[in-house]
Amino acid sequence: MNEDVWGRVCVQLEKTVGKNNFVTWIKPLHFEGVDGGVATFHVPTTFMGDWVSRNFGDQLRQQLLTEGIVVDRLAFEVPTTRTRPASPTVARKEVRPSRKSADPAMPGASLDERFTFDSFVVGKPNELAHAAARRVAEGGAVTFNPLFLYGGVGLGKTHLMHAIAWELRKRDAKQKVVYLSAEQFMYHFVQSLRDRSTMDFKSMFRSVDVLMVDDVQFIAGKDSTQDEFFHTFNALIDQGRQIIISGDRSPSEIDGLDERIQSRLQWGLVVDLHPTDYELRLGILQQKVELYRIQYPELFIADGVLEFLAQRISTNVRVLEGALTRLFAFASLVGREITLDLTQDCLADILRASDRKVTIDEIMRKVSQHYNIRMSDLLSPRRTRTIARPRQVAMYLAKQLTSRSYPEIGRRFGGRDHTTVLHAVRKIEELKAIDNQIAEDVELLRRMLEA
Repeated sequence: MNEDVWGRVCVQLEKTVGKNNFVTWIKPLHFEGVDGGVATFHVPTTFMGDWVSRNFGDQLRQQLLTEGIVVDRLAFEVPTTRTRPASPTVARKEVRPSRKSADPAMPGASLDERFTFDSFVVGKPNELAHAAARRVAEGGAVTFNPLFLYGGVGLGKTHLMHAIAWELRKRDAKQKVVYLSAEQFMYHFVQSLRDRSTMDFKSMFRSVDVLMVDDVQFIAGKDSTQDEFFHTFNALIDQGRQIIISGDRSPSEIDGLDERIQSRLQWGLVVDLHPTDYELRLGILQQKVELYRIQYPELFIADGVLEFLAQRISTNVRVLEGALTRLFAFASLVGREITLDLTQDCLADILRASDRKVTIDEIMRKVSQHYNIRMSDLLSPRRTRTIARPRQVAMYLAKQLTSRSYPEIGRRFGGRDHTTVLHAVRKIEELKAIDNQIAEDVELLRRMLEA
């Protein structure tokens, strides 16, 4: 494969997996060639090869196929020597620089200029998280340490993290404010082990003024990375430095996360970003429309369109914003005003997907929160009443609010048999008729999940 082909593959992969993922996981790959349907890449570590294979293998093969290169399998190899001849087919520089030539600058992810406090729409579901983020961004004496923000995809965690970083840097440009994903923290740590530069890694991360780590759930189960994260956390806390962390669940619900880390993360302020309500979604759309009017001044949007979108697309703000972007772009291309009919035609696939908005994971999360148990308890073999009854409620709601079959639901609840799910559904149906508390719990949970 020549240089131009691999260059085009990289360009498309960056669009597919996103800039941060591309820089962290794809760019370090050193393509060696294709032989017998096997594409071989040199990688800095076995861990990186395993990660790319699991998470980006399909995209790699698809992009190679798009360029006419049929690949049956990907192979990732760690070179046995520190130097090797440059591959004539690779259009990039060697990705394993010596320690002397390595960039001494602090590692971290780039910030998105769109994600500021000014562009964050505040509503009832996120007002506490916004207020806490604002307070931390003011700098000065550490108030909440750490600040832990958690919630589902597209609820604003990353937006708030970026907004805090922008504000801190604006207030004091000399501060060392480092924002990065948990995956990037893990990658830099693994690289330091490979390069035998762990002391440099420790010195770098423990000298920051503010450390911000996004999606901390990705280090769960990675023992050595968790151990280093724990010691970094303690060192910064002892120095009075600010730590801000985000995750998709509360610390106690992240399976595989070290109990010591769970405990430390709950020292400060833990804030849940709740699913958006109708008013907040409408406010987000109205703000976006004002921006689009500058780009598309000729377009007219009919009454009722924004209200329709806010009602129908309710689980993910990213999807909601993406739908509006597509709608304006399409209307501009075809030269039509944005009516309800045009909206339904243009966004048919998104609207269909939004009809299936409730997921089993969301049901488990809401049920465990309501009954004050851990999500892992719902999957465990424990049969005590305080666990078994919420598990039955969750199974009942999964059958009522999703299109999943009994066997599928059973598999999601710790690999249980479909007859167990069937029994749970029938049991809750019976209890609803005779137990007012169960009936109220089920109805409350249903409303929360369908909101």
